[in-house]
Amino acid sequence: MPVTVDKDTCIGCGACVGTCPVSALSLDENGKSQCDESVCVSCFSCVGACPVSAISEK
Repeated sequence: MPVTVDKDTCIGCGACVGTCPVSALSLDENGKSQCDESVCVSCFSCVGACPVSAISEK
């Protein structure tokens, strides 16, 4: 089960991007985090890395 990103809460810091072991997360054209669900392995390391709790389990 991939993660979901609350774009309203995301501050675009990129902490989650650097934490993802499979590079499923990236910043979109607006500087907000996005998850490629086809790559995500549901390790949830990004959930703990987000300083504003914008990422959660789907």
